[in-house]
Amino acid sequence: MRSPKLAALELKRFGRGKLPRAALVALLLLPLLYGALYLWSFWDPYGSLDKIPVALVNDDKGATAAGKKIAAGDEITKKLLDSKVFDWQEVSAKDAKDGVESGSYYLSLTMPSDFSERIASSSGDSPETGALQVRTNDANNYIVGQISRSVFSEVRRAASTNTSRSFLDKIFISFSDIHDATEKAAKGATDLDKGVGKAKKGSKDLANGLTSAKKGSGDLSGGITKLDKGAGDVANGAKQVADGTKQLSAKVNGIAGQVRPYLKDDGQSIAHAAQLVADSSKITRNHLDTLVKRAPGAAKESRKVATELAAVHKEFCEGAAPEGTEGDPRDAARTKACPILKKGVTAAEEAATVAEDVHAMVKDSNSDLALLDTRLKDVQSKSEDLVRKAPHLDDDLKGAVAKVNALNSGAQQVSQGANKVHMGLSSARTGATDLDKGVGKLKTGANNLDGGLFKLADGSGKLAGGLHDGVAKIPDYDKDARDKRTEVMADPVKLASQSMHKAPNYGTGFAPYFIPLSLWVGAMVAYMLIQPLNRRALAAGASAWRIAFAGWLPVAALGVLQIAALMSVLHWGLGLEMARTAGTLGFLALVTCCFAAIIQWLNARFGAAGRILVLAVLMLQLTSAGGTYPVQTSPGFFNAIHPFLPMTYVVEGLRRLISGGGLEPVWTGSLVLAAFTAGALALTALSARRKQVWTLDRLHPELSL
Repeated sequence: MRSPKLAALELKRFGRGKLPRAALVALLLLPLLYGALYLWSFWDPYGSLDKIPVALVNDDKGATAAGKKIAAGDEITKKLLDSKVFDWQEVSAKDAKDGVESGSYYLSLTMPSDFSERIASSSGDSPETGALQVRTNDANNYIVGQISRSVFSEVRRAASTNTSRSFLDKIFISFSDIHDATEKAAKGATDLDKGVGKAKKGSKDLANGLTSAKKGSGDLSGGITKLDKGAGDVANGAKQVADGTKQLSAKVNGIAGQVRPYLKDDGQSIAHAAQLVADSSKITRNHLDTLVKRAPGAAKESRKVATELAAVHKEFCEGAAPEGTEGDPRDAARTKACPILKKGVTAAEEAATVAEDVHAMVKDSNSDLALLDTRLKDVQSKSEDLVRKAPHLDDDLKGAVAKVNALNSGAQQVSQGANKVHMGLSSARTGATDLDKGVGKLKTGANNLDGGLFKLADGSGKLAGGLHDGVAKIPDYDKDARDKRTEVMADPVKLASQSMHKAPNYGTGFAPYFIPLSLWVGAMVAYMLIQPLNRRALAAGASAWRIAFAGWLPVAALGVLQIAALMSVLHWGLGLEMARTAGTLGFLALVTCCFAAIIQWLNARFGAAGRILVLAVLMLQLTSAGGTYPVQTSPGFFNAIHPFLPMTYVVEGLRRLISGGGLEPVWTGSLVLAAFTAGALALTALSARRKQVWTLDRLHPELSL
């Protein structure tokens, strides 16, 4: 028997009596309990906030600012009562506190007694912020506390805006006074600029004059420094000269004291001696001329005599005596004469050698002899001069000594004067240096003054120009202009929010979360009444795939009917609008098929324990699907299992199908759901094959539900 027929037989069991029919109807309507009822219960909670009782306490005593009465508490109270955001009930502070504690009021809003006084202080010397006091009790309801925080933020902003309007209006009123005062300041700045211009011209002239003076003082200081150095050198030189002349005078006077007696008494003797030196020099010079003339002939004659004498000696003394002349008296004479003749030969040879040497000397030393002649001539001339002056040497020496003494006296005076000049110039140099430094400081000060006046002139000009520009820019608002600007500046930033694919209410926003929850519960309860594996097919040894499909198709068909009932109530009963209705219904059909396959496998594989696993898997999906808060706000465990459970993709896909947006999550979810469906059916087929073999555990299960 094929799987559709087996599935049809399974469904026919519910038509055999009233109770099975009632069970079938319950299966079809069960998702409404989870889907429609849950969504209906908080379909639009913000639309009913005016039914929440909230205590309103106005203890504000008011205040006075600039002669005007301020009652901020009364104003806010009136606006809150008119807004009907909550069910406002004006009570005392004690009743409000007791009511929030007991639960009669979900929260309270109190305006303290100094509320207006604090607001009015913004225009005084010690501004303070006004404080609205909110009291909540999360033990009454946590969500109401969260909602009230958002509502009271708007209340606080509105109160702050109203206070800012009053404060800013005073600022704009003051702009006219500032405009007039700035205009007067601009005129004064213009007059100041003119005066500074004149002062700047005078400071410029002063700076130029001091610049010239600084150059002159620098030149003066440099010149005096050079003079001082030169004077020092002169003083040192003069002192050395004075010391030298002093020593010279001492020596000259000492020598003169020794020499003058001799010169005074022996003048004639000196003249005679000088005459003798002059004559001797003259004779020597004459003999030098004779020597030069006779030296060559004397050398020649001396050599000739020596040669002849040597020949005589040789002939007479060195030859042998003739035979038969022994005992001749000439032999005796030869014996006596030859030694003497030998000495004569030697003397003649030496005389010839000396004569030749003299000749050679005269020949080779003509320049030396000429120099000697010149010097002898000079000696002769000076000796003759001394002969003439010898009688007057004492008088000349006396005059020379007097002149040396006078020179020494003058040198001492020069040294003292040079030292005084040097000391004076040293003092002058110090004064000139101080003068140069002083003029330099004056020049620097004058330049700084000129620069400062330049900046002052520039600044005063800019000040005058800026003040004139400021006069033109400072506004002078009339009442209408003040009101417009106060309105803008009191609340300068408006929140221009834009919600893409906005959900109109809470119910629409949470529908993608509760719809798959109801379908999972529907499939779970269905497998409590329908066997996940057909026992008749198991006993008949049918194909495992046929058995798996036979157990899956009835629940999948019931799931489609559940979708039709649930979506009809949500759309026509609660007003759920879907951006893509057909796509939503088709996607939900795939969802219920997937859920049915997963729950079938858990029941087929684990039996009674599988029903507990179905609940566990449901809890894991509800906590990790991100149906309420973004999954990123959940602990890490739920973030880890988030991408591996089918409801994650169901919630994301339904959001795009109901509220609108790109379809990428829908296509991705469809593929994931198809994969889960195929995988679960395959595992169910594997379980069916195992169930076809009976074991003791199957005959006597440890747990049955």
